[in-house]
Amino acid sequence: MYIIAKLKVIFNCFFLKFCLFTNFFYLLHYSYYKLRERVIPQVEGLGQTKWSFYTKNSAPYMGAIIMVKKIEKTEEVEDGEIKIVKKTLMSKYFNDTKNPPVVDDVVEGKVIGIEKTKVFVNLEPFGTGIIFGKEFITARDIIRKLNIGDVVSAKVIASDNKDGYIELSLKEARQAIIWEEAEKAIREKVVFDLQIQEANKGGLIISWQGILGFLPASQLKSEHYPKVEDGDKDKILEELKKMVGQKISVSIITASPKEGKLIFSEKNSERKEKIQKTNDKYKVGDELDGTVTGVVDFGVFVKLGDGLEGLVHISEIDWSLVENPRALYKEGDAVKVKVIEVKDGKVSLSIKALKTNPWVEAENKYKKGDEVEAVVIKFNKFGALASIEEGVAGLVHISDFGSEVKMRSKISLGKNFKFKINAFDAKAQKMGLSFIDTEEKK
Repeated sequence: MYIIAKLKVIFNCFFLKFCLFTNFFYLLHYSYYKLRERVIPQVEGLGQTKWSFYTKNSAPYMGAIIMVKKIEKTEEVEDGEIKIVKKTLMSKYFNDTKNPPVVDDVVEGKVIGIEKTKVFVNLEPFGTGIIFGKEFITARDIIRKLNIGDVVSAKVIASDNKDGYIELSLKEARQAIIWEEAEKAIREKVVFDLQIQEANKGGLIISWQGILGFLPASQLKSEHYPKVEDGDKDKILEELKKMVGQKISVSIITASPKEGKLIFSEKNSERKEKIQKTNDKYKVGDELDGTVTGVVDFGVFVKLGDGLEGLVHISEIDWSLVENPRALYKEGDAVKVKVIEVKDGKVSLSIKALKTNPWVEAENKYKKGDEVEAVVIKFNKFGALASIEEGVAGLVHISDFGSEVKMRSKISLGKNFKFKINAFDAKAQKMGLSFIDTEEKK
């Protein structure tokens, strides 16, 4: 009896444990599916995923905070194949987050506090900036005008001080911005009207945006350059001192923030004035008298009334082919020219524009398919140029003959031959010809 009673006790213990284990397993299983339904969305095709946090309110069977990482899938096409790229919200966060400011960076933020000796600037999300000590004193004139909520630019001088603030300088930020403006002015060739502050033996001192710059005497216009016969430096200085207080048009040619160097030139502004003067004086279509000042392989230089020189390109000398401008013009010849372009202070001229365009009349006389007689005027690597009348020429392609040797055996320079017009465009002044071999027909 004792043994049977003992066995019943043992059996009941095991049965109770089994029931508890079964109930626990069922509860765990049930909780898993409940969690799956409520937390992990079904993904159809390519879904989006994130890191999500769930408390026991959203997962009542877990009794703890659960962090679920849902994978974000995107499609990328690479070499015609779809490639699945997995991303997490965390990686996206790090990719989108800017780097914290470091020393010498110029940052921007709202003023959130102004005290007697300190100014606090919100540099969210990196922390709070502070302007204090020497930087506060040097920027007092600016700080007096500041109000809570104003946005200011400042330069980082210490990224993390002992109190956890990012130390800032308003003055150094202003300097950095000014030097950036100086470099931009160099690129854009901006001209400034500035007052001369001082003079020394080498040139003039000019102030721009609170920075003192130097204008070397060698960079002055000829009218301002000190005309001292013996080159005495003391006399040069006396002449330069006469300009102190005057305004002068200059441009920045060198800006070096590290050295604090700003160099000006008056000559650059002179060139700009000259370009503007030329652009204002000459207009496309103007007909002018000029004198040939030089003849080169690519055209003729012509001096106009005010001393400005313009170029007549070889293609603008005559409607007919011109191979040697020296055969037509020489230095000192008087010519009539027409302005065809004015750009950057340079004037392009034409002589042939004053003559009747032969292509206008030719348009009414010739068409595609016509057989014409033409004189061969030039050979080139593409074939031969043949003129059907003065100023109207077309190309006979080398493929018509098979080779250059055969072409030269069939036609020769200065002689007339029979051709057929394959293409004719009077507006574009283009014509294509094909050779008619009369000897072969015979």
